[in-house]
Amino acid sequence: GTSIAEEKKAVESGYWHLYRYNPMLKEEGKNPFTLDSREPTKSFKEFIQGEVRYSSLMNIFPGIAEKMSDMAEQHARERYDNYKHLADK
Repeated sequence: GTSIAEEKKAVESGYWHLYRYNPMLKEEGKNPFTLDSREPTKSFKEFIQGEVRYSSLMNIFPGIAEKMSDMAEQHARERYDNYKHLADK
């Protein structure tokens, strides 16, 4: 239902990243890390604004919330780039 749709939005926005690690592949000389997420295609900020915990923070402390939102988006981007690098090895 709605939880699956929210999970999909989280992945499409880059909030969550999907990946797998299979140590048996390493034994075969292959990369054990697989990144299943594609590059984010949806708005990170729109996703977190749809989450009550973040929208509440935005209502109470808009300046701080905006700054933290920008930082969270940058960290999510860096995580994706790092995972992509690991998967491409």
